[in-house]
Amino acid sequence: MAASPVNQLSLTPLGAGDLIDRTVRLYRRHLGALIRTAAPPVIVSAIGVVLWTIGVKSIAATDSGGRLFAYIALAGGGVVLMVCGYLLHLIVVGGASRNLVTHLLWNEPVSARAIYRSVQSRFWGLLGATLAVAFCVTVAAAVALVVWYIIIIFAVLGVAAGMQISMGHAVAWVLAAFGVVIVAGGSYAALWLFFRLAGRVVYVPQVMMVEGLGVFAAVARSAKLAQGNVRRLMAMFVFTTFATYSALLLLLIPLGWYGHLNGINPLALTDSDWPVWYSIGYQVVAQCSTILLTPVWMLGLSLLYVDERVRLEGYDIELMAARVFGEMPTLTTQGAVPLSPALAAPLVKPRTHSVLGL
Repeated sequence: MAASPVNQLSLTPLGAGDLIDRTVRLYRRHLGALIRTAAPPVIVSAIGVVLWTIGVKSIAATDSGGRLFAYIALAGGGVVLMVCGYLLHLIVVGGASRNLVTHLLWNEPVSARAIYRSVQSRFWGLLGATLAVAFCVTVAAAVALVVWYIIIIFAVLGVAAGMQISMGHAVAWVLAAFGVVIVAGGSYAALWLFFRLAGRVVYVPQVMMVEGLGVFAAVARSAKLAQGNVRRLMAMFVFTTFATYSALLLLLIPLGWYGHLNGINPLALTDSDWPVWYSIGYQVVAQCSTILLTPVWMLGLSLLYVDERVRLEGYDIELMAARVFGEMPTLTTQGAVPLSPALAAPLVKPRTHSVLGL
Protein backbone atom coordinates (compact mmCIF):
# COMPACT_ATOMS: atom_id res chain seq x y z
CA MET A 1 0.00 0.00 0.00
CA ALA A 2 1.28 3.47 -0.83
CA ALA A 3 2.49 5.70 1.92
CA SER A 4 -0.09 7.93 3.46
CA PRO A 5 -0.21 11.45 2.06
CA VAL A 6 -0.28 12.67 5.66
CA ASN A 7 3.20 11.25 6.05
CA GLN A 8 4.29 12.50 2.64
CA LEU A 9 3.11 16.07 3.23
CA SER A 10 4.97 18.16 5.77
CA LEU A 11 2.29 19.90 7.80
CA THR A 12 4.77 22.02 9.74
CA PRO A 13 4.01 25.78 9.81
CA LEU A 14 4.99 27.50 6.57
CA GLY A 15 6.94 30.72 6.26
CA ALA A 16 6.50 33.08 3.31
CA GLY A 17 9.34 31.48 1.34
CA ASP A 18 8.10 27.95 2.06
CA LEU A 19 4.60 28.95 0.99
CA ILE A 20 5.76 30.31 -2.37
CA ASP A 21 8.09 27.35 -2.96
CA ARG A 22 5.40 24.76 -2.28
CA THR A 23 2.87 26.70 -4.36
CA VAL A 24 5.20 26.73 -7.36
CA ARG A 25 5.96 23.01 -7.02
CA LEU A 26 2.26 22.12 -6.87
CA TYR A 27 1.57 24.47 -9.79
CA ARG A 28 4.14 22.70 -11.96
CA ARG A 29 2.87 19.26 -10.97
CA HIS A 30 -0.80 19.98 -11.79
CA LEU A 31 -0.45 22.62 -14.49
CA GLY A 32 -2.84 21.02 -17.01
CA ALA A 33 -5.72 20.50 -14.58
CA LEU A 34 -5.32 23.96 -13.08
CA ILE A 35 -5.26 25.65 -16.49
CA ARG A 36 -8.42 23.79 -17.52
CA THR A 37 -10.04 24.96 -14.29
CA ALA A 38 -9.06 28.61 -14.69
CA ALA A 39 -9.79 28.87 -18.42
CA PRO A 40 -13.65 28.87 -18.68
CA PRO A 41 -14.34 31.96 -16.50
CA VAL A 42 -11.48 33.86 -18.11
CA ILE A 43 -12.74 32.95 -21.58
CA VAL A 44 -16.15 34.38 -20.66
CA SER A 45 -14.60 37.64 -19.46
CA ALA A 46 -12.30 37.70 -22.52
CA ILE A 47 -15.32 37.48 -24.84
CA GLY A 48 -16.86 40.34 -22.87
CA VAL A 49 -13.68 42.41 -23.25
CA VAL A 50 -13.62 41.77 -27.00
CA LEU A 51 -17.28 42.80 -27.39
CA TRP A 52 -16.70 45.90 -25.25
CA THR A 53 -13.63 46.88 -27.28
CA ILE A 54 -15.41 46.45 -30.61
CA GLY A 55 -18.47 48.34 -29.40
CA VAL A 56 -16.56 51.30 -27.92
CA LYS A 57 -14.23 51.62 -30.89
CA SER A 58 -17.13 51.45 -33.33
CA ILE A 59 -19.26 54.00 -31.42
CA ALA A 60 -16.65 56.68 -32.03
CA ALA A 61 -16.36 55.85 -35.73
CA THR A 62 -20.00 55.43 -36.80
CA ASP A 63 -22.38 58.13 -38.00
CA SER A 64 -25.45 55.91 -38.31
CA GLY A 65 -28.11 56.02 -35.61
CA GLY A 66 -29.09 52.38 -36.06
CA ARG A 67 -25.52 51.19 -35.91
CA LEU A 68 -24.86 53.40 -32.91
CA PHE A 69 -27.64 51.65 -30.98
CA ALA A 70 -26.27 48.25 -32.03
CA TYR A 71 -22.74 49.16 -30.92
CA ILE A 72 -24.02 50.47 -27.57
CA ALA A 73 -25.90 47.19 -27.05
CA LEU A 74 -22.73 45.29 -28.03
CA ALA A 75 -20.66 47.22 -25.51
CA GLY A 76 -23.33 46.70 -22.84
CA GLY A 77 -23.38 42.96 -23.51
CA GLY A 78 -19.60 42.95 -23.20
CA VAL A 79 -19.84 44.60 -19.78
CA VAL A 80 -22.35 41.96 -18.62
CA LEU A 81 -20.08 39.15 -19.80
CA MET A 82 -17.06 40.76 -18.15
CA VAL A 83 -18.85 41.06 -14.81
CA CYS A 84 -20.19 37.49 -15.02
CA GLY A 85 -16.76 36.20 -16.02
CA TYR A 86 -15.03 37.95 -13.12
CA LEU A 87 -17.63 36.69 -10.64
CA LEU A 88 -17.37 33.15 -11.99
CA HIS A 89 -13.59 33.48 -11.81
CA LEU A 90 -13.72 34.30 -8.09
CA ILE A 91 -16.30 31.59 -7.45
CA VAL A 92 -14.11 28.95 -9.12
CA VAL A 93 -11.04 30.13 -7.17
CA GLY A 94 -12.99 29.60 -3.95
CA GLY A 95 -14.66 26.37 -5.04
CA ALA A 96 -11.33 24.83 -6.02
CA SER A 97 -10.22 24.85 -2.40
CA ARG A 98 -11.91 21.57 -1.47
CA ASN A 99 -10.24 19.55 -4.22
CA LEU A 100 -6.89 21.21 -3.54
CA VAL A 101 -7.10 20.64 0.23
CA THR A 102 -8.11 16.99 -0.22
CA HIS A 103 -5.14 16.58 -2.55
CA LEU A 104 -2.78 18.15 -0.02
CA LEU A 105 -4.07 15.98 2.80
CA TRP A 106 -5.23 12.75 1.19
CA ASN A 107 -3.59 12.76 -2.23
CA GLU A 108 -6.91 12.95 -4.07
CA PRO A 109 -6.30 13.71 -7.77
CA VAL A 110 -6.60 17.33 -8.86
CA SER A 111 -9.03 17.64 -11.75
CA ALA A 112 -11.17 20.33 -13.31
CA ARG A 113 -14.21 18.01 -13.13
CA ALA A 114 -13.87 17.57 -9.36
CA ILE A 115 -13.41 21.30 -8.85
CA TYR A 116 -16.46 22.23 -10.89
CA ARG A 117 -18.48 19.54 -9.12
CA SER A 118 -17.60 21.23 -5.83
CA VAL A 119 -18.52 24.62 -7.29
CA GLN A 120 -21.88 23.24 -8.43
CA SER A 121 -22.62 21.82 -4.98
CA ARG A 122 -22.23 25.22 -3.25
CA PHE A 123 -22.70 27.67 -6.14
CA TRP A 124 -25.14 30.08 -4.48
CA GLY A 125 -23.26 29.99 -1.22
CA LEU A 126 -20.02 30.69 -3.05
CA LEU A 127 -21.70 33.56 -4.90
CA GLY A 128 -22.80 35.09 -1.60
CA ALA A 129 -19.34 34.53 -0.14
CA THR A 130 -17.74 36.15 -3.18
CA LEU A 131 -19.92 39.24 -2.85
CA ALA A 132 -19.26 39.45 0.90
CA VAL A 133 -15.50 39.08 0.44
CA ALA A 134 -15.50 41.59 -2.42
CA PHE A 135 -17.32 44.11 -0.21
CA CYS A 136 -14.90 43.63 2.67
CA VAL A 137 -11.87 43.88 0.36
CA THR A 138 -13.29 47.07 -1.19
CA VAL A 139 -13.76 48.64 2.25
CA ALA A 140 -10.24 47.60 3.27
CA ALA A 141 -8.82 49.06 0.05
CA ALA A 142 -10.68 52.34 0.62
CA VAL A 143 -9.37 52.64 4.20
CA ALA A 144 -5.80 51.81 3.13
CA LEU A 145 -6.01 54.28 0.25
CA VAL A 146 -7.17 57.09 2.57
CA VAL A 147 -4.31 56.36 4.98
CA TRP A 148 -1.80 56.30 2.11
CA TYR A 149 -3.17 59.55 0.70
CA ILE A 150 -2.89 61.30 4.09
CA ILE A 151 0.70 60.12 4.53
CA ILE A 152 1.64 61.28 1.01
CA ILE A 153 0.03 64.70 1.54
CA PHE A 154 1.88 65.28 4.81
CA ALA A 155 5.15 64.07 3.26
CA VAL A 156 4.82 66.38 0.26
CA LEU A 157 3.80 69.38 2.36
CA GLY A 158 6.58 68.75 4.86
CA VAL A 159 9.27 68.45 2.19
CA ALA A 160 7.97 71.52 0.35
CA ALA A 161 7.94 73.58 3.54
CA GLY A 162 11.43 72.41 4.45
CA MET A 163 12.76 73.36 1.03
CA GLN A 164 11.22 76.80 1.35
CA ILE A 165 12.96 77.35 4.70
CA SER A 166 16.34 75.78 3.82
CA MET A 167 18.85 77.70 1.75
CA GLY A 168 21.39 75.05 0.73
CA HIS A 169 21.24 72.43 -2.00
CA ALA A 170 22.58 69.75 0.34
CA VAL A 171 19.69 70.30 2.76
CA ALA A 172 17.22 70.17 -0.14
CA TRP A 173 18.60 66.80 -1.24
CA VAL A 174 18.38 65.48 2.30
CA LEU A 175 14.78 66.63 2.56
CA ALA A 176 13.95 65.05 -0.81
CA ALA A 177 15.51 61.75 0.28
CA PHE A 178 13.61 61.96 3.56
CA GLY A 179 10.38 62.50 1.61
CA VAL A 180 11.08 59.44 -0.52
CA VAL A 181 11.64 57.36 2.61
CA ILE A 182 8.37 58.60 4.12
CA VAL A 183 6.48 57.81 0.91
CA ALA A 184 7.98 54.32 0.74
CA GLY A 185 7.24 53.69 4.42
CA GLY A 186 3.72 55.06 4.06
CA SER A 187 3.08 52.85 1.06
CA TYR A 188 4.25 49.81 3.01
CA ALA A 189 2.09 50.80 5.98
CA ALA A 190 -0.98 51.25 3.76
CA LEU A 191 -0.35 47.88 2.09
CA TRP A 192 0.08 46.23 5.50
CA LEU A 193 -3.16 47.81 6.71
CA PHE A 194 -5.00 46.58 3.63
CA PHE A 195 -3.88 42.97 4.12
CA ARG A 196 -4.50 43.25 7.84
CA LEU A 197 -8.15 44.11 7.15
CA ALA A 198 -8.76 42.11 3.98
CA GLY A 199 -6.90 39.07 5.31
CA ARG A 200 -9.70 38.45 7.79
CA VAL A 201 -11.99 37.16 5.04
CA VAL A 202 -9.60 35.37 2.69
CA TYR A 203 -10.47 31.93 4.10
CA VAL A 204 -14.23 32.21 3.68
CA PRO A 205 -14.44 29.93 0.58
CA GLN A 206 -12.06 27.39 2.14
CA VAL A 207 -14.10 27.26 5.34
CA MET A 208 -17.31 26.79 3.35
CA MET A 209 -15.95 24.03 1.13
CA VAL A 210 -13.84 22.14 3.68
CA GLU A 211 -15.83 22.62 6.89
CA GLY A 212 -19.29 22.86 5.34
CA LEU A 213 -20.33 26.12 7.04
CA GLY A 214 -22.68 28.79 5.70
CA VAL A 215 -21.61 32.22 4.48
CA PHE A 216 -21.97 34.19 7.73
CA ALA A 217 -20.52 31.43 9.87
CA ALA A 218 -17.64 31.13 7.40
CA VAL A 219 -16.90 34.86 7.67
CA ALA A 220 -16.66 34.61 11.47
CA ARG A 221 -14.59 31.44 11.22
CA SER A 222 -12.21 33.04 8.69
CA ALA A 223 -11.70 36.06 10.94
CA LYS A 224 -10.80 33.70 13.77
CA LEU A 225 -8.31 31.73 11.68
CA ALA A 226 -6.63 34.72 10.03
CA GLN A 227 -4.11 35.54 12.72
CA GLY A 228 -0.59 36.53 11.78
CA ASN A 229 -1.03 35.95 8.05
CA VAL A 230 -0.27 39.51 6.88
CA ARG A 231 3.33 38.93 5.87
CA ARG A 232 2.56 35.74 3.99
CA LEU A 233 -0.37 37.32 2.16
CA MET A 234 1.84 40.26 1.23
CA ALA A 235 4.54 37.87 0.00
CA MET A 236 1.97 36.03 -2.11
CA PHE A 237 0.68 39.33 -3.50
CA VAL A 238 4.17 40.58 -4.42
CA PHE A 239 5.14 37.24 -5.99
CA THR A 240 1.89 36.93 -7.95
CA THR A 241 2.04 40.54 -9.13
CA PHE A 242 5.62 40.13 -10.32
CA ALA A 243 4.80 36.83 -12.03
CA THR A 244 1.69 38.27 -13.67
CA TYR A 245 3.49 41.26 -15.14
CA SER A 246 6.41 39.05 -16.21
CA ALA A 247 4.08 36.67 -18.05
CA LEU A 248 2.15 39.59 -19.53
CA LEU A 249 5.36 41.20 -20.75
CA LEU A 250 6.58 37.98 -22.35
CA LEU A 251 3.26 37.52 -24.13
CA LEU A 252 3.04 41.17 -25.22
CA ILE A 253 6.52 41.41 -26.74
CA PRO A 254 5.62 39.57 -30.01
CA LEU A 255 2.36 41.52 -30.32
CA GLY A 256 4.17 44.79 -29.61
CA TRP A 257 6.84 44.10 -32.25
CA TYR A 258 4.19 43.24 -34.84
CA GLY A 259 2.23 46.36 -33.97
CA HIS A 260 5.39 48.50 -34.17
CA LEU A 261 6.09 47.15 -37.67
CA ASN A 262 2.58 48.27 -38.65
CA GLY A 263 3.02 51.81 -37.36
CA ILE A 264 1.48 51.35 -33.89
CA ASN A 265 3.05 52.73 -30.75
CA PRO A 266 2.75 49.86 -28.24
CA LEU A 267 4.07 52.08 -25.42
CA ALA A 268 1.27 54.65 -25.70
CA LEU A 269 -0.37 55.47 -22.38
CA THR A 270 -3.86 55.27 -23.91
CA ASP A 271 -5.33 52.94 -26.50
CA SER A 272 -7.37 55.63 -28.25
CA ASP A 273 -5.03 55.54 -31.26
CA TRP A 274 -4.82 51.76 -31.45
CA PRO A 275 -6.78 49.97 -34.18
CA VAL A 276 -9.45 47.50 -33.13
CA TRP A 277 -7.40 44.40 -33.94
CA TYR A 278 -4.49 45.53 -31.78
CA SER A 279 -6.74 46.45 -28.83
CA ILE A 280 -8.42 43.05 -29.04
CA GLY A 281 -5.06 41.28 -29.23
CA TYR A 282 -3.80 43.19 -26.21
CA GLN A 283 -6.85 42.27 -24.14
CA VAL A 284 -6.71 38.61 -25.18
CA VAL A 285 -3.04 38.41 -24.19
CA ALA A 286 -3.87 40.00 -20.82
CA GLN A 287 -6.58 37.39 -20.24
CA CYS A 288 -4.13 34.61 -21.15
CA SER A 289 -1.79 35.80 -18.40
CA THR A 290 -4.74 35.64 -15.99
CA ILE A 291 -5.34 32.00 -16.94
CA LEU A 292 -1.70 31.20 -16.23
CA LEU A 293 -1.52 32.94 -12.85
CA THR A 294 -4.97 32.25 -11.33
CA PRO A 295 -3.90 28.78 -10.07
CA VAL A 296 -1.18 30.42 -7.97
CA TRP A 297 -3.83 32.09 -5.77
CA MET A 298 -5.88 28.87 -5.72
CA LEU A 299 -2.96 26.87 -4.35
CA GLY A 300 -1.54 29.60 -2.14
CA LEU A 301 -4.78 30.30 -0.27
CA SER A 302 -5.45 26.57 0.19
CA LEU A 303 -1.97 26.07 1.61
CA LEU A 304 -2.42 29.07 3.89
CA TYR A 305 -5.76 27.74 5.14
CA VAL A 306 -4.26 24.35 6.04
CA ASP A 307 -1.26 26.05 7.61
CA GLU A 308 -3.45 28.26 9.80
CA ARG A 309 -5.34 25.23 11.09
CA VAL A 310 -2.08 23.42 11.79
CA ARG A 311 -0.74 26.42 13.71
CA LEU A 312 -3.88 27.17 15.72
CA GLU A 313 -5.76 23.87 16.03
CA GLY A 314 -3.35 20.96 15.55
CA TYR A 315 -5.04 20.04 12.27
CA ASP A 316 -2.29 17.52 11.46
CA ILE A 317 -3.15 15.52 14.59
CA GLU A 318 -6.85 15.69 13.72
CA LEU A 319 -6.14 14.30 10.25
CA MET A 320 -3.99 11.48 11.59
CA ALA A 321 -6.78 10.54 14.00
CA ALA A 322 -9.29 10.56 11.16
CA ARG A 323 -7.05 8.22 9.16
CA VAL A 324 -6.53 5.79 12.04
CA PHE A 325 -10.06 5.73 13.46
CA GLY A 326 -12.06 6.41 10.31
CA GLU A 327 -14.81 8.94 9.74
CA MET A 328 -16.30 10.54 12.84
CA PRO A 329 -19.85 9.28 13.48
CA THR A 330 -22.71 11.73 13.15
CA LEU A 331 -23.69 13.23 16.50
CA THR A 332 -27.39 13.77 17.14
CA THR A 333 -27.14 16.16 20.08
CA GLN A 334 -28.75 19.53 19.58
CA GLY A 335 -26.20 21.50 21.60
CA ALA A 336 -22.78 22.75 20.62
CA VAL A 337 -20.53 19.95 19.36
CA PRO A 338 -16.86 20.47 20.31
CA LEU A 339 -15.60 18.01 17.68
CA SER A 340 -16.15 17.91 13.93
CA PRO A 341 -14.93 15.78 11.03
CA ALA A 342 -11.53 16.67 9.60
CA LEU A 343 -13.30 17.26 6.29
CA ALA A 344 -17.05 17.84 6.08
CA ALA A 345 -18.98 15.59 3.73
CA PRO A 346 -19.75 17.24 0.36
CA LEU A 347 -23.32 18.12 -0.60
CA VAL A 348 -22.94 16.32 -3.94
CA LYS A 349 -21.47 12.86 -3.62
CA PRO A 350 -18.92 11.90 -6.31
CA ARG A 351 -19.01 8.44 -7.87
CA THR A 352 -16.05 7.27 -5.79
CA HIS A 353 -15.13 8.50 -2.34
CA SER A 354 -12.82 7.77 0.53
CA VAL A 355 -13.67 6.85 4.11
CA LEU A 356 -14.24 10.54 4.82
CA GLY A 357 -17.02 10.82 2.27
CA LEU A 358 -14.88 12.64 -0.32
